[in-house]
Amino acid sequence: MQPFIFPHHYNFIKWQVQNLLNAYTGSTDLNVIRARKDIAQEAVFQLFADLSDEQRQLLAPIRSLKEKNEAKQFLLSLSPYVVPFPAVTEQAIKKMYPKIKKLKPPVAAELPYAELSYISWFDNGSDKKFIIANYPDKLIGIHGAFTPMAKKGICAICNKVSDIGMFVLEARGSSDGTYLKKGNYLCQDSTTCNQNIRSLDKLHEFLALMIK
Repeated sequence: MQPFIFPHHYNFIKWQVQNLLNAYTGSTDLNVIRARKDIAQEAVFQLFADLSDEQRQLLAPIRSLKEKNEAKQFLLSLSPYVVPFPAVTEQAIKKMYPKIKKLKPPVAAELPYAELSYISWFDNGSDKKFIIANYPDKLIGIHGAFTPMAKKGICAICNKVSDIGMFVLEARGSSDGTYLKKGNYLCQDSTTCNQNIRSLDKLHEFLALMIK
């Protein structure tokens, strides 16, 4: 069976698993627990447009999970079927930012691709945040000034409350040579942000705003 679970799907499944475990610890009502099982299984199945019988069999055990060890084994069984973020080389990353002469990309070989919906890093020297994502069907790279803030807020990419900063991208405007600034709040920690992503909708909305 070929990999078919994307990282954001995997995060969603982990979330549903945790909800199911919480139902066991928070209620003794069998009807409540049964309903939680039905909801978890149906929500996971609906992530995928056309599941094969083999794929359904792989995901179906979510309905029988009761304990942490069972949940851990279930999630481990899914790992081989996660579709990783497209691997990139440092040279390929540099080609995405041809105007930045002293680009310091992350070590591409060390990136945890199976856990990523996008690649991001912060350059302390320039105070800029770099983002590489698959949108709509090819890898693109954007960058902008990033100012960490001493407060929590909702990230525009993962849509969760976290320690945030203001990301501001400067883009060429109309033909008169003016520039426009586009910005939004993003997680300071892109690793945490990736772990929080359960849908790509917000990521795509953010990218659409930045590049249009």
